Amino acid sequence: MSGSEIIERIAAKGDGVTASGRHVAGAVTGDTVDEAGNIQFGPHHQDPPCRHFGTCGGCQLQHADEEALRRFVTERVAFAAEAQGVEIGELLATHLSPARTRRRGTLHAMRAGKGAVLGFREARSNRIVDMHECHILEPRLFSLVNPLRKLVADHAGKAPVDISLTLADQGVDCSLKGFVADGLAATEAVLDFAREHRLSRLSLDQGYGAETVWEPEPVTITLGTVPVGLPQGAFLQPTLDGEEVLLADARSYLEGAGTIADLFAGLGTFAFALAGPAKVLAVEAARDAHLACKSAANSRGIPVHAMHRDLFRNPLTADEISRFDGIVLDPPRAGARDQVAQIALSDASRVAYISCNPSSWARDAKSLVDAGFRLEKLRPVGQFRWSTHVELTSYFTR
Repeated sequence: MSGSEIIERIAAKGDGVTASGRHVAGAVTGDTVDEAGNIQFGPHHQDPPCRHFGTCGGCQLQHADEEALRRFVTERVAFAAEAQGVEIGELLATHLSPARTRRRGTLHAMRAGKGAVLGFREARSNRIVDMHECHILEPRLFSLVNPLRKLVADHAGKAPVDISLTLADQGVDCSLKGFVADGLAATEAVLDFAREHRLSRLSLDQGYGAETVWEPEPVTITLGTVPVGLPQGAFLQPTLDGEEVLLADARSYLEGAGTIADLFAGLGTFAFALAGPAKVLAVEAARDAHLACKSAANSRGIPVHAMHRDLFRNPLTADEISRFDGIVLDPPRAGARDQVAQIALSDASRVAYISCNPSSWARDAKSLVDAGFRLEKLRPVGQFRWSTHVELTSYFTR
């Protein structure tokens, strides 16, 4: 085609990009685009498996085949390092989580006519895409879509309902925000729903915070081999197979360390995997997650000491960090600028940094490199399949 260009890569927000820097929505690596914007599909363009793709905001890259998707995740991470001038020692194989393995997700619902719509929202819109199939949710979560749609249609008010689903040890933990159980019939329907579908927990947030209305036994999530109490809304890695990759890398990176500081520890995902023979300090700001980690460790005599501390306002000092043989940190998307600054000033020589944001990670990585660290290993991870959301593990030494 005259004046046509080849798509060279997929950009951070999912558009195809040509060598001249032109962004083309809906194109993937290897496609050809003409001056009018018409796309001729290349070898890596596939038919999206889900009928909702293109309207549902849950996925952005179902039209990219496995090779193009893997390359996108890899380049997002590698380019972030290169943009900060951080040299990569070894780029490990990229991990992509399979379809239908997402063990947590938030759906949205609203009554419509005599029924209800339920699903993810459209991209950049509050409109709900009525879900009839999903290729990312774990089947036990998706199996609740139709029953939840009926529950909302029969008993919810006119306001939107946010539905959080998490696969716990005992089954599905379900939280309904904006669902007002008004009257005996609605209350009984909610309890019948929980009983019939064998939920591990059902919570309602009617405007005053989540309140548990059904929990036959304490809900837990097994981290490593340790069942840990699962607080409402606590963070979990989105897929079990992705979590296993992150943990395997952390163990490999910090092998032989006798004392480890786990910073932004959450429920103790990394702490419990690294403990024994290592002694681990698990530092977390969220009180409910901190207490769950502390209780699980104390009740089983595991060498994990849980500390409640906000590392954004009060990071561990360089002197405190210098007491540990290894550091593992998995901060929120904003990164860990102030904590990394203290690591840079410390005597620490081994750092395993897990991140869900290549941009903030690259900024922090540059700070470590400027302080004498070397990026030994880097692994791109795509737990959010067909999404532009990318994660990674990294290992720094000096």
